[in-house]
Amino acid sequence: MHDGSLFRLGIDLETGATHEEAHTSGRKADIYAEVPVRDIFDESRDDHFIRRDGKIFAGTHLIIEVVDGEGLDDQARIEQAFRDCVDTCGATLLHIHTHKFSPQGVSGVAVLAESHISVHTWPEIGYGAFDVFMCGDAQPWKAVEVLREAFAAGDVRVKELLRGEEVVADRL
Repeated sequence: MHDGSLFRLGIDLETGATHEEAHTSGRKADIYAEVPVRDIFDESRDDHFIRRDGKIFAGTHLIIEVVDGEGLDDQARIEQAFRDCVDTCGATLLHIHTHKFSPQGVSGVAVLAESHISVHTWPEIGYGAFDVFMCGDAQPWKAVEVLREAFAAGDVRVKELLRGEEVVADRL
């Protein structure tokens, strides 16, 4: 691999310039002179970061606890809940993998273009620990009601983390 293989990744994607085009044009030093500088809060930036309430972050990560839930030992029900979350939240499903434990419990992940949904269940006490992490235009908060209904939960507890909140804006 030559030293240009990761040549200013991101900016090259924005301008469309390839490593070869940049270096064969004879403008090594000023290749980025024509790239317009855009405000990091500009909604038209194609970086999939979230801009909300004056903050920029990588994605919304919800820690969702299903309490007094039913069907938390049913692998097919969990996979369907993942699919329903993906559809309702406006995400893009890439892959689902679940594992059924003996004598009970299921762990699984739905890999999304926008990140992931994961779960570990303890059906013997009616508890499911879900993570819903999404970036871009997906709406992860819509997953809360989907999970409440899917498992007839007596209680659902949610904590929100804005992933990269303290990092992303400093690096753009």
